[in-house]
Amino acid sequence: MRIFLTYILPLALPTLVYIAWVGYARKKHMARGGDDGGGDGDLPGLRRGPLFWSLVAGFVLMLGGLATLALMTGAPPDSGEYQSPRLQDGKIVPPYFKKD
Repeated sequence: MRIFLTYILPLALPTLVYIAWVGYARKKHMARGGDDGGGDGDLPGLRRGPLFWSLVAGFVLMLGGLATLALMTGAPPDSGEYQSPRLQDGKIVPPYFKKD
């Protein structure tokens, strides 16, 4: 879930919003009696739209989310001592932080 929220959703959200807007505008245009986009210029299309800028906005959102996650989460630097994984009594003990 974390990968979806920090990588995929911020990258895809602006593009999905733009595609939804194009679909809504086309439906609204057709309801008003417009044609199917034969070149009248009033109907938005994916080729003429800012698809590139929606991808750029997605990358900016993704980088902002990753920076926020890096700065707002985690333990403080002096919160304990790192204990590396080790073999104890024939079993692997996973790594952990030993609190001071």
